[in-house]
Amino acid sequence: MTKPKIKEKTISVPVSESIGAVSAVILEPASCTAMMTLAHGAGAGMNHTFMVRLAQALAERSIGTIRFNFPYMEQGKKRPDMPPTAHKAIEEVIEYTSKHYPALPLFVSGKSFGGRMSSQLLAKKTFSPVKGIIFYGFPLHPAGAPAIDRADHLRDITIPMLFLQGTRDALAEWSLITKVSASLSTAKLVSFEGADHSFKAKKTELIPELADATQSFIQSL
Repeated sequence: MTKPKIKEKTISVPVSESIGAVSAVILEPASCTAMMTLAHGAGAGMNHTFMVRLAQALAERSIGTIRFNFPYMEQGKKRPDMPPTAHKAIEEVIEYTSKHYPALPLFVSGKSFGGRMSSQLLAKKTFSPVKGIIFYGFPLHPAGAPAIDRADHLRDITIPMLFLQGTRDALAEWSLITKVSASLSTAKLVSFEGADHSFKAKKTELIPELADATQSFIQSL
């Protein structure tokens, strides 16, 4: 694979007067075929190794990303934002991306908490530029407490959904995430055999495979 030239830019995205702004990093490959918002998980911000390596792998496949901090992470807090605050941050990043890259297909994505908050927003509000949503490990339930009620809102999403899930994910028992995805007419589930919630299978981190699956999904649309 010939690696495209990639431009990196750090920006600040205003969320609201009361919340302030959040930092974001844009990776834009020279031959960009799509843009993607990339929201982090609950325990680590946009510059966590997983997020950086995933964004780089996607850029090498001509997919641009804008990864960003949620307000609590920006402010150095440990407790994740309440959904309305998280939703507002995601909404402003979507609006920024659609404004600055109007000619490119736009996708929304997130790791764990970031994906769940993104889907909650898309269940409530339609953004015409958004072509699909990608979950890097949907957190279906807390570890050790299997349930599917966190997926109820997914029925209200009409755009294509891609679930990338490890078969040993403690936050998504395999039989349950299979059942949930099968019940959603616009959903596709891709399994990563032996991978946990961090997409590690034994000592191997499956970031190239995640990027390949993302690229296939985007190309199919």
